[in-house]
Amino acid sequence: MATPLDQLQQETGRTFAALMAARERTSARIAERGALLADLAVDPDATVVLMGSWGRHELTSSSDDDYMVLVRGTRDEARPPRPTVEQVATRFARDPRGFSAPGQEGIFARVVFSADLLERIGLDDDTNTNLTRRMLLLLESLAACHPEVLAGARRDVIDDYLRDSSVKDFRPPRFLLNDVVRYWRTIGVDFVAKVRKRDGQGWGLRNAKLRTSRKLLFASGLLPILRCHELTAAAIPEFLAAQFALPPTDRVADAFLRYGKLVEGAATFDAYDAFTQLIDDGEVRAELNAIDGRAAAEASERFGQIATLGAALDRGLISLLYGPELAATTQRYGIF
Repeated sequence: MATPLDQLQQETGRTFAALMAARERTSARIAERGALLADLAVDPDATVVLMGSWGRHELTSSSDDDYMVLVRGTRDEARPPRPTVEQVATRFARDPRGFSAPGQEGIFARVVFSADLLERIGLDDDTNTNLTRRMLLLLESLAACHPEVLAGARRDVIDDYLRDSSVKDFRPPRFLLNDVVRYWRTIGVDFVAKVRKRDGQGWGLRNAKLRTSRKLLFASGLLPILRCHELTAAAIPEFLAAQFALPPTDRVADAFLRYGKLVEGAATFDAYDAFTQLIDDGEVRAELNAIDGRAAAEASERFGQIATLGAALDRGLISLLYGPELAATTQRYGIF
């Protein structure tokens, strides 16, 4: 069956070659990672989940291995979960194509219990780490084994957001909407915090992602929620479950198709495809990673190119969110 991104290509005559190559690469590589885990003991309520570009189905040659062991349910001190993160790392390190350790923030390479993600929404217990894990589980996650465990945990998250009595017919679910918006704002705040903490190290690459892949990820969460203004409350859970089972680019492409914005959709994904091609180039990544602030960015032709692509992405997404079909909903629920 053709995916929404496939359909957008077909209906506009465009070819998003870099995105499609990244999807094929992700599909092949996740199968290889699954094979590395094949003889490892994995509990029936556990899975190994990859996030980041793996979860977006946008794997590049330089992608980090942002993984965690996810257990669907509550912590049981008497039964340590299987596998351990060390066992997973050992298996992944056997990958002949390489293994890149997760980032420095401590979000990944951990055992995560889905009950913690649900029981700590809001207030002081909902740490930055807990919020990030919950949102990435919802927005960009891919299972290397036991995919039904990931699907079940994702549905648990959706259902927990929707069990609040404020979910109404033909209205976006506010609780979920507010948390997705909160996560996007957290990404923006944390960008500055990381720059300060690291004295500008990696500013260029993080800024480039904030303008492009991070923004599209946010849109891929925002759009399905806003589209709930078309649905009864009873239909919302299945719609969101189906949407969040798709890669982020498919969720966004599906919205462009739904509202007949083919020209705008093609322009948006032309820009995102060009960014995907650039970020897969080791020299480009190295140049971006060496940029430590705005002055260096202004002197970089590559950074300027990505800024232009980010602006094109902005225009396409704004045309969708503030087009005649969604403008009233965006203004009513997305802002206030």
